[in-house]
Amino acid sequence: MLDAQNLTCVRDERVLFSALSFSVAPGEVVQVAGANGAGKTSLLRILSGLARPESGEVYWCQEPLSRAREDYHRELLWLGHQPGVKSVMTADENLRFFHPTESQDARWHALAAVGLVGYEDVPVAQMSAGQQRRVALARLWLSSARLWILDEPFTALDIAGVEKLTKRFEHHAAAGGTVLLTTHQPLRPLACTLRCITLQAGVAQ
Repeated sequence: MLDAQNLTCVRDERVLFSALSFSVAPGEVVQVAGANGAGKTSLLRILSGLARPESGEVYWCQEPLSRAREDYHRELLWLGHQPGVKSVMTADENLRFFHPTESQDARWHALAAVGLVGYEDVPVAQMSAGQQRRVALARLWLSSARLWILDEPFTALDIAGVEKLTKRFEHHAAAGGTVLLTTHQPLRPLACTLRCITLQAGVAQ
């Protein structure tokens, strides 16, 4: 599904990683691990098409992203470290903005899945950091994208929230989807294929 070939990333004249190659297949959850500054977020941004590597190429279904960008973005859901929601909008309005074809019932079901029952019409600006994060994560219950790239999705979530989100990953993988994520929290054993790519000292292990 997704192939990275000989990726090199340089930031502020420092090589974060080089000659990094790997493939991601349907039905997998892939964790990108490494110390702070190892290049985890930079790698995710390259894979999502938001940044270019110093060298190397990313392929989607055997096509370079430069040629498959439109198809790729239809199949990609990217959630960065920041929630990426609009603070002046309510929780429901945010979901309607990103998923205009979904019914209100579907949107409210997604908000219920992340523990936001009763917050549907509350402006995001009035929510806590954890609640804002949940609004963004509710998109995982609405998206039809096959590939999810998520930067620290467990940030500001409690134990119950982490478990519910982990189960959502398993469900997505079971349906043939793929999850690529960073997290400082260890993942429990999953009911699907789980792999880890560790960035360390400028190389990947």
